[in-house]
Amino acid sequence: MGASLARALERRGHDVAVVDQDEASFSRLGPTFEGRTVTGIGFDRDTLLEAGVEQAYAFAAVSSGDNSNILAARVARETFGVEHVVARIYDPGRAEIYQRLGIPTVATVKWTSDQMLRRLLPQGHLPELTDPSGKIVVAEVAVDPAWIGHRLTSLETATGTRVAFYTRLGEGALPTPETILQEGDLVHLAINRDEIADVERILDSAPVPHE
Repeated sequence: MGASLARALERRGHDVAVVDQDEASFSRLGPTFEGRTVTGIGFDRDTLLEAGVEQAYAFAAVSSGDNSNILAARVARETFGVEHVVARIYDPGRAEIYQRLGIPTVATVKWTSDQMLRRLLPQGHLPELTDPSGKIVVAEVAVDPAWIGHRLTSLETATGTRVAFYTRLGEGALPTPETILQEGDLVHLAINRDEIADVERILDSAPVPHE
């Protein structure tokens, strides 16, 4: 799946670097892959530096080990400041811990490269529900970290949407007028389909201060 994700990113025009302990694994990338390949451990700092982590916009940890993935994701975020980080996990019971650390995770039971791509790339809503007319969708929308500490009602005011629910520590909850966005929260909005791009653009930037 890591090879599939790398190829999908490259097809979208992104520069991709792949890290793997087993050099033979790079053959899964296929003959047309033009990205960088680095043999090493995904959470080793020197290996990550060789892969270009200091210039990375996003980082996906998709090895076969939960501990390795979360460690690599934390190093990418906390040591090198990569903003868009996602980790693949095998044990859904660990999701709460990972969410508390502020690392979005995707469990293997529902893992697809499309889900990974949407969490890695900007302005990639995750549609969850569409009304029969197709006009309204409920979607998970990425929110810039600058919104942390603001009420969810502020997101609604800025975008003209409604927060249908939010996910915190792996559990969904209904917002109240006093609910504050916390690190690791996932926000699910009810949006007019025609306005999705505008909503994503607003929430992908820091909130505009009121004069």
